[in-house]
Amino acid sequence: MKGTKKQKSAARRLSAVLVGTAMAATLLGVGSTLTAGAPDASSATVAADTGTALSPHMGHVAAAASAASADDVDGDGYIPAVPPVTGVTPSWGTPTPRYFHEFQANCSVTHTAPDDPIVFPGQAGASHDHTFMGNTTTNAQSVTASLYGGNTTCKVPGDSSAYWMPSLFNGDTKILPTGPQVIYYKAGVTDYTSVRPFPKGLRYVVGSPLQSADQFRALKGWVEGWECGESFGNIDFPATCPAGSQLNIRMQAPSCWDGLHLDTPNHQAHMAYPVVKPGTNDNVCPADHPVALPMVEFKMAFPVSGNMSQVRLASGRGYSFHYDFFNAWNEPTLKAMVDHCIVGGLQCDARGWDQNHPEAGAALNADYRLP
Repeated sequence: MKGTKKQKSAARRLSAVLVGTAMAATLLGVGSTLTAGAPDASSATVAADTGTALSPHMGHVAAAASAASADDVDGDGYIPAVPPVTGVTPSWGTPTPRYFHEFQANCSVTHTAPDDPIVFPGQAGASHDHTFMGNTTTNAQSVTASLYGGNTTCKVPGDSSAYWMPSLFNGDTKILPTGPQVIYYKAGVTDYTSVRPFPKGLRYVVGSPLQSADQFRALKGWVEGWECGESFGNIDFPATCPAGSQLNIRMQAPSCWDGLHLDTPNHQAHMAYPVVKPGTNDNVCPADHPVALPMVEFKMAFPVSGNMSQVRLASGRGYSFHYDFFNAWNEPTLKAMVDHCIVGGLQCDARGWDQNHPEAGAALNADYRLP
């Protein structure tokens, strides 16, 4: 969907400021974190870290693959929100503390393909191999209209969103997560009552396949790195994992939105991680990304164990892990889950049921649909 010429011009100006600021900070050496809105790590850095040449399909390079699509007719990489969300001030409120404010989207693997409809729209085979979950039709040609209302492997039929990550291999064998994977939707800000649903068609990339080991560890979305058995906090894959265990990783997405774009050329500048409110421990959205959305957290489990020396990602070493999200939720269903579980301060399963608060009921019925 396209905005008016005036809306798009304003959107471009703001994104140019955001991207330019991030690039300037990187060039000046301000910090080592690859943050939302910053350009990807250079291929030279990755080559130095790995000691190997880079595959031509390893890049999610900012603005390198803009192409026209039904969502971005002129192919400039900017997809404005219509209507935009303006006049929002980041909430500094402190509601009644609740330890949990989340729900799960349990989605199984659908297929794998060297496609990426966010980074390489319309360019089949242009990416490294990805493992897709959720929408069963996701491919290089996917746009909002093709995903919305489509078949899904998520427990909630109303979640036709596309979720994907680089495929994992043990030698030449592709290792796919089995069963529903845990994708959390959480409050990333202290005022969990200020969180609102994703706008239809929002998409972004979390992390980068070109990030260095240090950049991976410094990501604000880092949780505990690669884990198996009693080993955790690993930047790269552990040398060994106990027989029969699984290799796990968790990574959190930015949850503050600029209110103007569904996507930007580097697929990150329209999103930001919460910041700490001065003088407190509270997490709040920054002023240039004032809209609080759910914080998506991937919690993936790969059935591989034993000697891990041949384990790799399609994008490279373990620290090249990243993931993509393309929102195609049914709007009333997502709103019901966000309002009941996140705004309501509950720890919900995929139908919005908190076993510790049965009095609150569930957002969805036994078929995971709106009642």
